[in-house]
Amino acid sequence: QVQLVESGGGLVQAGGSLRLSCAASGSIFSITAMGWYRQAPGKQRELVAHITNGGSTNYADSVKGRFTISRLNAKNTVYLQMNSLKPEDTAVYYCNAVTVVGGLYPEVWGQGTLVTVSS
Repeated sequence: QVQLVESGGGLVQAGGSLRLSCAASGSIFSITAMGWYRQAPGKQRELVAHITNGGSTNYADSVKGRFTISRLNAKNTVYLQMNSLKPEDTAVYYCNAVTVVGGLYPEVWGQGTLVTVSS
């Protein structure tokens, strides 16, 4: 099994920056891709950014040009650098890993870290 632990959330003013980190442990060899999702109050969880083992990335349109996802495989860690933050980026951010187990692709979630952007 894989475990994910996020860190780096907090309160920041609009226009500021934060970097989120997600450390994976356990059966990390089973991970095929990792990503970040977020859920704002009263809204559904949505994809923010995603990176595969091969380094391919994709981003939600709302964060393109402002957020960057990166991954240090040697450290089993994925990062989300968030610049030019806006109040609408306020949400709980969740780390996600897609794993391969016996032909199935179970997903693993972290506990979430709160990002609050003040106007």
